[in-house]
Amino acid sequence: MTKASKKEQNNSKNKFHLELTPKQIVEELNRYIVGQNDAKKSVAIALRNRYRRKAVEPQLREEIMPKNILMIGPTGVGKTEVARRLAKLANAPFIKVEATKFTEVGYVGRDVDSIIRDLIEVAIKNQKSEMKKDVFDKAQKHAKKKILKVLVGENALDETKEKFTNMLDSGELNDKEIEIEVLDNGNSYSSNFDFPGGQVGMINIGEMIGKAIGSEKTKKVHLTVEEALKTLIDEESNKMIDEDKIIKKSLKAVENDGIVFIDEIDKICARGNVKGGDVSREGVQRDLLPLVEGTAISTKYGIIKTDHILFIASGAFHIAKPSDLLPELQGRFPIRVQLKPLTQEDLLRILIDPEASLIKQYSALIAVENINLIFKDDGILEIAKIAHRVNSEVENIGARRLHTLMEKILEEVSFNASEMKAGSEVVIDAQYVNNHLGDLVNSSNDLMKFVL
Repeated sequence: MTKASKKEQNNSKNKFHLELTPKQIVEELNRYIVGQNDAKKSVAIALRNRYRRKAVEPQLREEIMPKNILMIGPTGVGKTEVARRLAKLANAPFIKVEATKFTEVGYVGRDVDSIIRDLIEVAIKNQKSEMKKDVFDKAQKHAKKKILKVLVGENALDETKEKFTNMLDSGELNDKEIEIEVLDNGNSYSSNFDFPGGQVGMINIGEMIGKAIGSEKTKKVHLTVEEALKTLIDEESNKMIDEDKIIKKSLKAVENDGIVFIDEIDKICARGNVKGGDVSREGVQRDLLPLVEGTAISTKYGIIKTDHILFIASGAFHIAKPSDLLPELQGRFPIRVQLKPLTQEDLLRILIDPEASLIKQYSALIAVENINLIFKDDGILEIAKIAHRVNSEVENIGARRLHTLMEKILEEVSFNASEMKAGSEVVIDAQYVNNHLGDLVNSSNDLMKFVL
């Protein structure tokens, strides 16, 4: 593929992401997530509004704020997956954090500003990956020249060089071990301490010294040709990409397209009937407020404004209620979505419908041992029935219950598959399911064994 055609493909890919209609976004999410149409609809509108905002005149564009979303629902129903798939679909900088990891400013632990600092690191990593794709062919050419120089020396005949070039291209030399010089990044030291403001600088002492003396330290390593090629392509790519351009693009991407998913927000609610000195509840909410409202965060790459970052918060709210959040914080999450507990029909669809369904995953794993797992319809239905029953009678952990049951049902075949005759078939029907779960699902007491 030519460089021009690669660029056209990337542009069309980005265009595809940007110009998806809300209905098309929901259709894409349906490929991976079962049910929860209200949540899908809300995030689809939020994503489409990003595209609409960019088309508005600059003066008004700054005034249009994202409508943050609060997802409410039991564990294992797809809250995190909705946000993760949305970010992937939007090709946007995305970070998932747990609200319980943060403490009020002034206490030892992570402060909420580190969310944005982590988000810019994610954006830079994504931008680097994209730019490395653009210079891959050129970097590969340079890397091959270096390896060829090690293999045949500088003064080799053209005929010898051509012969080794062909062998290198065909992969014949992949397992041959050679000695090459690579950049030595092993002695660099980063300060990244968890005290308030401790993440601002994250100074790399080794990098500073290297730049000050104007040279980069190298070391000799023994690698196979295949490993050496990967290492040198990465080094050459880093030389070819413009760091300033990456940072500039990343800052813009975070400010305009960034998505922050805050999980377990219900765990930082300060309930009125609870007494104690827990500083990590209401204090964290107060610290989150300016972040969600719109503020400027200092990072080592520059100032980031959070005004147009989309925040999606979620929580089970079993004990606390959304009204237990600070009124000001509640107001910053105007869109509320109630996710429904999974029905038996939902659990059945989760087993078979998604592109990477559990049935496909387990079948692929056992197929590695040359054993065919055949799931019958009545067997799949029985798994969904039992999962729904256990969730109803013991504790509702949603789709995660399916993982527990599948592991138990396939425990014997997973253990013995390596010794079984190649090409054997294992049929999973309703009888097989019940036989391998034994009497565990016949009483409420026994169901407790399925509580994770």
